[in-house]
Amino acid sequence: MIHYEFYSQTDTGLTRAKNEDSIGLDADTQLCVLADGMGGYNAGEIASGLAVTYIMSEMPRWLAQAKRLADAAQVRRALEICVENTNLSILKAAHANSRLAGMGTTLVVGVFQPTHLVLGHIGDSRCYRLRKSMLTQITRDHSLLQEQIDAGLISREEAANSSQKNLVTRALGVEESVILEVNEHEVLPDDIFLMCSDGLTDMMTDVEIAKILLSEPTLEAMTQRLIHDANENGGRDNISVVLARAVSDAKKPTIMARLLGR
Repeated sequence: MIHYEFYSQTDTGLTRAKNEDSIGLDADTQLCVLADGMGGYNAGEIASGLAVTYIMSEMPRWLAQAKRLADAAQVRRALEICVENTNLSILKAAHANSRLAGMGTTLVVGVFQPTHLVLGHIGDSRCYRLRKSMLTQITRDHSLLQEQIDAGLISREEAANSSQKNLVTRALGVEESVILEVNEHEVLPDDIFLMCSDGLTDMMTDVEIAKILLSEPTLEAMTQRLIHDANENGGRDNISVVLARAVSDAKKPTIMARLLGR
């Protein structure tokens, strides 16, 4: 069996006046949520905040009732329903206040189970997995650039220098219906999962991110170093990081070992 360690942090960055990212973490139900808002005035901040608040109020309750009896298919359906309702709540808020018109948010949400991660996402906020020193992006951006890459119109190197980085093709709170892309990923001991907003990935390469995850001893140290280096590289956007590490129960120290300091 596997248990998880978690750590999360969000930072305004060096150039934005406000933080339009929102994060949520419930260690008891092993739920993580990250949202990167968009829109004028305070709209992005409100959209991401509404998304995280709604999901963090509904999903932990369902997961607590289901306990570990829910299989991946049931968790997937619960996530889809929750995100559908979240989308409608953001739209309702926008319709009620003209200053919030056009607001939306990206979303990454993960439910960490004993052997699997049920992962959903909308937009270009990402989730990576570090396994045996190899960092892999396990979400696919819903963005214009990604569509151009998939069509063979541009290379990944050209995309990295494009001025169209932030044009997403799917967002929460923009239309009455939204498709949450959900996938199930096997989890192995020592896997590290990184959820992040584009404030991190626009400022750092995957190689730089992997180097930090491999060199720092704790999730807290990894998170702080990632945010620090993103700011050192310009900090042009809000930076949010959620980390989860899978630990085999066989590696958990016994009570006696802890008492003996082993």
